[in-house]
Amino acid sequence: MKLRIAIVAPPWYEIPPASYGGVERVCASLVDGLVERGHDVTLIAAGRNHTRGEFVRTVAIPPGEGGDFESLTEVIHAARAQQALDELKVDVVHDHSVAGPLAASARRAPTVLPAHMPLAGEESWVEYYRAIVANVSLVALSEAQRRAAPGLRWAGLVPNGVDVGQFPFRADKDEYVLYLGRISATKGVDLALAAARTAGRRLVIAGKGTIPSEHEYFEHEIRPQLGDCVDWVGEVSGQQKVDLLARARCLIFPIRWQEPFGLVLLEAMACGTPVVALGHGAVAEVVDDGRTGFVCQRPSELADAINDVSRLDATDCREHVRRHFSVERMVDGYEAV
Repeated sequence: MKLRIAIVAPPWYEIPPASYGGVERVCASLVDGLVERGHDVTLIAAGRNHTRGEFVRTVAIPPGEGGDFESLTEVIHAARAQQALDELKVDVVHDHSVAGPLAASARRAPTVLPAHMPLAGEESWVEYYRAIVANVSLVALSEAQRRAAPGLRWAGLVPNGVDVGQFPFRADKDEYVLYLGRISATKGVDLALAAARTAGRRLVIAGKGTIPSEHEYFEHEIRPQLGDCVDWVGEVSGQQKVDLLARARCLIFPIRWQEPFGLVLLEAMACGTPVVALGHGAVAEVVDDGRTGFVCQRPSELADAINDVSRLDATDCREHVRRHFSVERMVDGYEAV
């Protein structure tokens, strides 16, 4: 059945984003994938349109996360998105923003809300989802999310997906270990440093801090350790990002938080690059332990895992993503919801 679908993206980056922005990359894949299936799709987002869908702009220049007026940007975006939805004739609203779902009860069409936020630990959003779940169809990204909040009413489970064809495959790897992501304590950059040093491997750190606490963490915990087999390349995008992923010995993902999904895990494996990670949240659902990487239970296990990845097959990594985490499977899941 052909549907009229509005996809509301967060306001921080264009769709798809040039560099950081996992939710935004999911939005881009969904818009194009749903259009390919014959649905009428309108993207409501900031900046310019780079998708195959129709487009409504809410914010002229995406500000990025972590600015002084982040809350104001969010509510302006939500208000303008709702104005657009009042005028559009749609069958369903697929909302990936934070404030937008607060208006779900006033919408003519039902709202599907993917749970992009963690539901356990210090950064848990479970109380927010509990407050609005009566007015939305809440979709989990992983079984870990559903286990963390069994009392929530879930409309379904749809893992994220990527287009494997957008990622270059490389079986012959360089020797560096890659950290790619936010520069924060919850992401465990300091654990990546310690593990790479113990393993005797060069570490390349690529990413950004978006809020003051992350900048402080970088200055006090990470910057003093740069040099001496630790390379800082900062925020990367486009060809530089996928080149780093494809050439790396492995991606290290030593998180301290309850990861809702972890899109960068798919991006690494799509390049044929195995993952070494701590098994919090959804990690064990995304990485095939012992085949496409190693899911460790303690930080002390990371160094040995880094040295053991040479026995893993790069082709297995890519095929794992193609088989289980394609855009087509993600679109199938949301069509069903």
